[in-house]
Amino acid sequence: MFTPHWLMCSVSEASGLTHRPFGCIQCIFNALQSDTFGRIKGDLLREFIITGFKLKSFSLSATARCLGFPASGAAAPQPCVAPLQWEGRTVEYDHGTGRNTRAAVSYDAQNQRIRVLEQKTGHTPCKKFFEYIYLFKSGVLFQIEEITKQCAKIALTEAWDPYDIPLNSTYEDQYFIGGPGDMIEVQEWSDRKPARKNEAWVGVYTLKDCYPVQETYTKNSSVTTSTRFFDLQLGISDPGVFDPPSTCQSARTEKMMSDC
Repeated sequence: MFTPHWLMCSVSEASGLTHRPFGCIQCIFNALQSDTFGRIKGDLLREFIITGFKLKSFSLSATARCLGFPASGAAAPQPCVAPLQWEGRTVEYDHGTGRNTRAAVSYDAQNQRIRVLEQKTGHTPCKKFFEYIYLFKSGVLFQIEEITKQCAKIALTEAWDPYDIPLNSTYEDQYFIGGPGDMIEVQEWSDRKPARKNEAWVGVYTLKDCYPVQETYTKNSSVTTSTRFFDLQLGISDPGVFDPPSTCQSARTEKMMSDC
């Protein structure tokens, strides 16, 4: 796995001495001062400093490791395990309609259920807002209009798709989000396979706790939805949010439209 800071290097790799970890610069300077490197002239040391750690006498692998590049033969990154229960906020952008949908989300992978409460961010003429309760084990979706509490009970046809990184995912990249002092390190994964040119799913997850940051879905080489996650907290504060209201006892069977 790539480590973004200056990695430790060993004198043994560079000069054949006993393996001892040093900070990158200290390691090289100590090695240069040893008897083994007595033959190296001062101009080589000056070249090393001036050209930004370019030391030709060291083996390529030792220099690369000291400069923070992954060593040859290093273990490939493995998908992290995402939290099973969390609450937070999302923004989903539908590339077909050009519409952003903001929502408060309660996510429970243990019981395969999700509650989505659409949030108003301003005056949107002729727009209805809904609460959605997805109960995948029961194969049911409840859609509740937030003002009138009218309810629709709809059969769920899609399978449970958790917010996590599948074990057969392809590692794409690792990088920091933000600037100096407020950076968050993330990894990017996809379902890209050698036999297929484009991805149908790309997920960005934090390296530390494996929280979702963004998920993007594509179909026929066109992006369909992009979802951003933020303000996430572990656990479910109120499990009752997954219980449909009493109005759903006489629910309609067709989905309600969001426009007036």
